Amino acid sequence: QVQLVESGGGLAQSGGSLRLSCAASGRTFSRQTMVWFRQAPGKEREFVAGMTWDGITNYADSVKGRVTISRDNAKNTVNLQMNSLKPEDTAVYYCAATTFVSGISVHHDSYNYWGQGTQVTVSS
Repeated sequence: QVQLVESGGGLAQSGGSLRLSCAASGRTFSRQTMVWFRQAPGKEREFVAGMTWDGITNYADSVKGRVTISRDNAKNTVNLQMNSLKPEDTAVYYCAATTFVSGISVHHDSYNYWGQGTQVTVSS
């Protein structure tokens, strides 16, 4: 059974930092794109950051310069370092992977494996 399990969420103050991690099991994603999405209450799920298997990255404009995605293909993990957090970063953060789309899609329906999500709350 394939699983993506996120960790590292929690409560942070505005201007603070959090590091999210996502560990995959059940299959390797070393040759697939892995991404992070987020969903705030009452809003649609939105793309945050993504990385291809060979290191190409893409970031949403709303987080560019504040967020860094990284991955360890040997460990089957993907991480999201978030700095200079803002209250508008509050959301449930999901990692995802795709086995049928190359490159980095910003559309959530391009991804067929999802984690259960981890809550990030940023207080002002």
